[in-house]
Formats: sequence, structure tokens, C-alpha cells
Amino acid sequence: MQFVSSLGSAPDVMFAAVDLSGILYWFGQGIYLAMALAAGFGLYCIVILMRRIKQKSFPSRESAAVFLDEIGDSLEEGKFESVADACDQPEVWAKAVPQLITVAIENRNKPIRKIKIIVAEFFSREILAEFDARTGWVNTVVKSAPMLGLLGTVSGMIMAFGKIAGTGESGVKPSALAGDISFALFTTAAGLSIAIPLVVLGNMTQTRISKLQDSVQENMGIFFDDLEAAQVRGGDVDDA
Repeated sequence: MQFVSSLGSAPDVMFAAVDLSGILYWFGQGIYLAMALAAGFGLYCIVILMRRIKQKSFPSRESAAVFLDEIGDSLEEGKFESVADACDQPEVWAKAVPQLITVAIENRNKPIRKIKIIVAEFFSREILAEFDARTGWVNTVVKSAPMLGLLGTVSGMIMAFGKIAGTGESGVKPSALAGDISFALFTTAAGLSIAIPLVVLGNMTQTRISKLQDSVQENMGIFFDDLEAAQVRGGDVDDA
């Protein structure tokens, strides 16, 4: 019976002998650092997305209409080089529509159907792909922040129960557990506080990306009509 009793108490002795408080303390600090980095990186991606969307868009429908009227006049006169020069102006060259028009002008001898395919592929590869990458990282932060908070909660509870186990039958004062429980709850709250605003901002950027796509589709539709008319007048379209 004495042998059985000694075996029964062995796990308690082993648990008490291994002091994890120091390791868990620095682990907790690492969680704080990881959450701060995640929040900063998420906000950085949002800011970059907002700036890039603004850079790729015209300030207003009126400014886009003025630009397209200029392009249409040049196409009507058959001045394709003037179209390319207009798209290369410093105030518009970084915007999506002028970049796509430039690609279309470079392939103007192809059938309009093939030009549309080439332009669509360029738009997806060179413009939308960057937006997708940034929003992907934002979504990663949104998913990771609550998980880091949950990890902090588990760590805090391990530290709290470790103190309870270390006191044995003498018990432990609630004040001794308050710090660990506070850490466990605070990390959960911090993770949610990071994720929730990023969800809102992420949806806002998605709405702006959708508006940009609609605007590009509308403006390029007007351009393709003018380009097709110019091809018909010029008669220099390749069949291939």
C-alpha cells in the first residue's frame, strides 16, 4: 500500500518540481509582441490598399469622362500615338484605365475580341493581383489575432492553475491569481479588438475595389467602342 501511495503522489511532485512561471511569463510577452506586430501589419496593408485604390481610380466620373473624350477624339482622327502620349501623362499614367488603354493601343492591329482578352488578363495580373495579395494578408491577420488571444488565455490559465497546484493544501489567495486571470482575459479582448476593426476596414476596401472594377469596366467599354470604330475606319486589323 505504501508503494501505491508513493506512485499516486509522483505526478504532483513532478509538477511542483518543474517551475514554468518564468517560461510562461516570457511566452506571454511574446504573445503581446506578436499581437502588436499583427495589428501594425494589418493596418499597414489597409493603408497601402487604400492608397493604391485611390491611385488607380479617377477622382470623379467627370474627370474620367474628360479623359475619355480626349482619347475618343484622337481615335476618331486615327492618332494612336496621341492616345499613347495622353495615357503617359504624369497625372494619369498610374491609373488603371490609362494603363489598360496603353495595352490596347499596343495591340490595336488585333481583332477587338482578342484585345479585350489581353486587356482583361493584364488587369487581373497587374492590378487586381496586388489587391488580392494585400486583402489576403488582412484576412490572415483577422484570423490570427483571435487565435493569439486564445493562446494568451490558455497560457494565463496554465499559470493560474500552476500556482494553485504549487500551494498544496494551504490554498492560494485570490490576489495571487488575479494577474494571471487578467492576462488571460486581456489577451482575448486584445485579439478581438484587433480583428473587429480590421474586418470593417477590410470590407470597406473590398467595396472600393468593387467600385474600381465597375468604373474600369464602364470606361473601357466606352474606349473599346471608339477603338473598334477606329479599326473599321482604318481597315488595318489582322485576322489572326
